[in-house]
Amino acid sequence: MKKKTKYKPSKTSPLKRDNAPREIRLNKFIANAGVCSRRDADNLITDRKIKVNGKIITTMGYKVQLKDRVTYQGKVLRSEQLVYILLNKPKDHITTTDDPKQRRTVMQLVKNACKERIVPVGRLDRNTTGLLLITNDGALHKKLSHPSHEVRKIYHVHLDQPIKKRDFQTLLDGFELEDGPVTLDAVDLVSTDNTELGLELHSGRNRIVRRIFEHLGYEVSKLDRVMFAGLTKKNLPRGKWRNLTSREVIQLKHLKN
Repeated sequence: MKKKTKYKPSKTSPLKRDNAPREIRLNKFIANAGVCSRRDADNLITDRKIKVNGKIITTMGYKVQLKDRVTYQGKVLRSEQLVYILLNKPKDHITTTDDPKQRRTVMQLVKNACKERIVPVGRLDRNTTGLLLITNDGALHKKLSHPSHEVRKIYHVHLDQPIKKRDFQTLLDGFELEDGPVTLDAVDLVSTDNTELGLELHSGRNRIVRRIFEHLGYEVSKLDRVMFAGLTKKNLPRGKWRNLTSREVIQLKHLKN
């Protein structure tokens, strides 16, 4: 993408798996519960914010049994393997963990990915395709889904008609919507007939891309998220998913605006 141009916590500890370790370092247990990173977990321990079986623990390297009751801010923590799934979402799937109307959901596409309970990070409209991260890492989920963190995203937009020069300039200059100003990081024409654009933005506001073009008098006929927080669709076909690599997970955890 070029730069701008002119034109519910669990009340019990989990059952131990057959191959699970009998004990685990406390900071890792906290991190696996999705509270924070191991380094931040050390800080919680030294700050006397973690209890094991009702007793405040401040010892670095302290190890807990899976039967132990670990609490933080009065809530029982459940340690589990952290899972990070990247899905290339197809059309006609709802971004939700359950749908009362029995419509197809993104969770059906990843139902065999793991045994842990995972949830989507943010949302994509039913007919919007592209990258969707699904995880049980609560701390990362909060970081990437909250609008205030303004995670970088790139979309491939198809319009129902060629965009006019003045409207393209409006995209470059920025404008106001009913819920505040719109500022794009970059915008490019990517087709010869001027009906397809590449859009880069950090905003996490609801339906922001479609609302941008509705404001200008265009209908988005197709919308595909091709990049999310540095992750791309490379070698990931529509409707398929993959696990993130260790490097990708580290990059997400250290992501800065």
